Amino acid sequence: MATITANGWTYPRKVRDPLLAGAGLLLLLLIAAFGRHLSQPAVVLGPWMIVHLLTIIPAVPIGAAMLLRRKGDRIHRLIGRIWAALMMVAAVSSFGVHQLMGHLSPIHILSVITLLAIPRAIVDARRGRIARHRRTITIVYAALVIAGYFTLIPTRLLGGFLFG
Repeated sequence: MATITANGWTYPRKVRDPLLAGAGLLLLLLIAAFGRHLSQPAVVLGPWMIVHLLTIIPAVPIGAAMLLRRKGDRIHRLIGRIWAALMMVAAVSSFGVHQLMGHLSPIHILSVITLLAIPRAIVDARRGRIARHRRTITIVYAALVIAGYFTLIPTRLLGGFLFG
């Protein structure tokens, strides 16, 4: 079977599976980074970074679960609202994280995309434009996973935790 069918529409595995694999590896690397951080000298995290991490870290597995589970039911809508709220808070809080580097970085483009795309996806779902909703959410989730990998660059905070 090449696709997963749910409520009359399909989700192609060629899109879903690489996203899930990337998200799973990202979670393992984040766990390793925080595990290594515990053995390193204390790093004081600012409030923006704390909020950002507290929203991003659960958004990765919640998004993965949404890719796997049935679409369109009450639980999908509830978990989707939680994920969307986490992503919106994470995107807003990312603009406060620039204090660590002294400026905004190109990765903040993904935050702008998220702030524009999440409301659009919600409107699309409510208007029954499911294919457009799915495409937008897939792009935002892919941006989340890609941004996660960029945070693991050795010169960035989480990269320093992992490789430092």
